[in-house]
Amino acid sequence: MMIQKASLEQANALTELTFRSKAHWGYSDSFMEACREDLTITPAYLSSACVYVAMDGDVAVGYYALETDEQDEHAATLGYLFVDPQAIGKGHGRALWSHMRTIADQLGIRTVTIHSDPFAEPFYLAMGAVRIGETPSTAIPGRMLPFMQFVL
Repeated sequence: MMIQKASLEQANALTELTFRSKAHWGYSDSFMEACREDLTITPAYLSSACVYVAMDGDVAVGYYALETDEQDEHAATLGYLFVDPQAIGKGHGRALWSHMRTIADQLGIRTVTIHSDPFAEPFYLAMGAVRIGETPSTAIPGRMLPFMQFVL
């Protein structure tokens, strides 16, 4: 597996990977449709965020996106971290997390916030993040998500 900067041409493939990964947790079709906008990766997004892809040969098996904070040069948000369902449990998430930490450190980032899916919270806790509260879902009115923080 190799981790490399995402290319603009990977937007559709990363969107498909995101949907497969999110659906892996048993969410309904209507839930997935309500999340469509939030889960769609565009070329514009790939241009604006630090997005890195884990590749197994020529196949993307996971990715993450680090969004820097324009108000605080030492802060960022983990916009996405998804692993293809067929690759879950093989260490790709941990490798992506480690890579994200390296990139964040190189950028001078000291704090990464995470708007976590409830099913992903145990992973982030295992990586050293802490839950600092809840944040409303941007896709599902009334749904609250774990709000987490990782300090480098």
